[in-house]
Formats: sequence, C-alpha cells, structure tokens
Amino acid sequence: MKIELRNPTRTLELEGPMSVQRMLNKLDLNRETVLVISDGTLVPIDAMLADDATIEIRNVISGGDR
Repeated sequence: MKIELRNPTRTLELEGPMSVQRMLNKLDLNRETVLVISDGTLVPIDAMLADDATIEIRNVISGGDR
C-alpha cells in the first residue's frame, strides 16, 4: 500500500493487507495524534487496508481560545 505522510511530506510503501492499527504501529505513530484518510474518507482504527490502497496520514491539529 502507498502511504502519504504530511508534515514533513513523504511517501512510504508497506505490504498489505493490514489493519489501520497495525499500520500505525509499524510506522510508530500514535492513533490519537493522526488522521488516517482513504479516498477522502476518515478510516476507523479497526478497518482493514488493502494491499493496493492509497492512504494519507495527517497530524491532528487543535487550537484554543485566545
């Protein structure tokens, strides 16, 4: 599967299929700090990702009151 990471932008390849949780573990990413997106849709942590999937991973950004 093709994985596009943001900030910094880079592209990785992993062999699938695998769950979102397993992919994040392999990439050493905390599921609470990233969004996993496939075809413009957020993907739940227990979803299975196909070997030919293209996945985008974005960091969660939060703001507060001034």
